[in-house]
Amino acid sequence: NRVEAWTRDVAFLLRQEGRPVVNLIPDKNRRRVMAGDWQNTDRAIAWLRQEAVNSTKPFVLYLGLNLPHPYPSPSSGENFGSSTFQTSLYWLEKVAYDAIKIPEWSPLSEMHPVDYYSSYTKNCTGKFTRKEIKNIRAFYYAMCAETDAMLGEIILALRKLDLLQKTIVIYTSDHGEMAMEHRQFYKMSMYEASVHVPLLIMGPGIKTNLQVPNVVSLVDIYPTMLDIAGIALPQTLSGYSLLALSSEASAHEQTFKIHRPPWILSEFHGCNANASTYMLRTGQWKYIAYSDGASVPPQLFDLSSDPDELTNIATEFSEITYSLDQKLRSIINYPKVSASVHQYNKEQFIMWKQSTGQNYSTVIAHLRWHQDWQKEPGKYEDAIHQWLAAHSSPAAAGYNKTFPGYI
Repeated sequence: NRVEAWTRDVAFLLRQEGRPVVNLIPDKNRRRVMAGDWQNTDRAIAWLRQEAVNSTKPFVLYLGLNLPHPYPSPSSGENFGSSTFQTSLYWLEKVAYDAIKIPEWSPLSEMHPVDYYSSYTKNCTGKFTRKEIKNIRAFYYAMCAETDAMLGEIILALRKLDLLQKTIVIYTSDHGEMAMEHRQFYKMSMYEASVHVPLLIMGPGIKTNLQVPNVVSLVDIYPTMLDIAGIALPQTLSGYSLLALSSEASAHEQTFKIHRPPWILSEFHGCNANASTYMLRTGQWKYIAYSDGASVPPQLFDLSSDPDELTNIATEFSEITYSLDQKLRSIINYPKVSASVHQYNKEQFIMWKQSTGQNYSTVIAHLRWHQDWQKEPGKYEDAIHQWLAAHSSPAAAGYNKTFPGYI
């Protein structure tokens, strides 16, 4: 995947993912579809029963699950890649199928250039029937239900062991799932479906049935855990403890609001997006800047009136766009970061290319983009050579001297 991220500036479009599909296990009794996750859940419960319940000191248990992430497809053909939404009839029957909405899509010709690149590389620019889209979303929700059941097993174990009343449980996710919103699946996007993740906290001293409207970040998890443990927070941390928002001592909430800036920053530099991407979220506004801030148009969404993020109002509300862009630049010099990423991508690609030696042409032709690459391998290799020839760094200069015949 790194190679496809490094080469995103090359002037070609290649599918990097398998077309998203669904796979139903027709078994009304099959509860354990993701066997690996259930095995780890069982291991966590066994540890609680054998170790945590007998410990005289506080414990920390981390359980990471793969669900509801799509499954890797075993096929090497059209559907090759991590693109299969799989569940059993047991979980699918728990989904209110008729209530699932079909997301609205912009015409391909009107998509933002980075969105189009993402949709294309994710193999989503082809035709999808309404049933296909609805099934992908239904299967994703069914996978969420299976994930929820694993959390339920953990909470049940804590209750049975009489640990629940003295254990703080934090549940969150590293990213969301587009599930065909904005003509995409997977992540690598600053749209809400990808970047807005669940965060639930329960335990002693935590208010029950409270939905906190404040925007917070996964960066806040670490200081929150330090706060739970009674450890003083280093002044150098980027995040803030969330206990002030969730604890029963309401006075702390005012302290949080005073110290916590009213914005969230997110950035992405990986595959399936052909520009470094930066998001600044401030309440109702979401501002997304790209690359150097000039070569790719920004996006601005008013989430209070446009929760589906269908209308980019960056030009219409130019004053807000400018204000948010200035704020973003005061937090991070994003044009400078983007330039560093461009440099890094080329230097890393050159190192990787040199490591393949005489096998380069074969290796690069069998990466995830092989379906498109192998139709015109010479064309795509040449595009990469042109990209590297434009490189002005010392590493690239050395590349030219070492492989003069390639440039």
